[in-house]
Amino acid sequence: MLATSAPYKFSQRFRVPARQAYEWCTDYRPDDLALMNESGTRDIQRLTQDTLIITEIVKMDRRKVKKVKLIKLNPEELAWYNLQLVGPNKHSAFLYKIHPEGRNASRLNFTGLLVVYSGRKIPRSRIRKIANVERGYDAQAWILLAKEMEKDLRPKEA
Repeated sequence: MLATSAPYKFSQRFRVPARQAYEWCTDYRPDDLALMNESGTRDIQRLTQDTLIITEIVKMDRRKVKKVKLIKLNPEELAWYNLQLVGPNKHSAFLYKIHPEGRNASRLNFTGLLVVYSGRKIPRSRIRKIANVERGYDAQAWILLAKEMEKDLRPKEA
């Protein structure tokens, strides 16, 4: 099986302060999949204060797929990464960093380092297409998460 890297990036603005955004994003819960419009189950095992193992069973193309992820938190840098240990894109890494944008807003900069497996060499044009599809999928999930975060954290106007 040949492995090929398909890197991609995007950013998502949050209308909440950076520290609050980081804490909300890294407060992993079993019902988080529903916030991203996904169907499945999620089990969260905290190994240390900054290390988690997340096991998900998600529905993809009418079948169930198991994913196991190693999450490493870096609260000082408002950053974390997700390394896929098991699943269709095992060994992929996803890097997240939140940057302040003034006192009441922030921005997530996301880098996906997707590993794609195939029985033969994948043309560069196909890798770009795969990266674009993944970027769109992940960016859409973060649009949904941003709305939920802002609903949870923004002060209610009188």
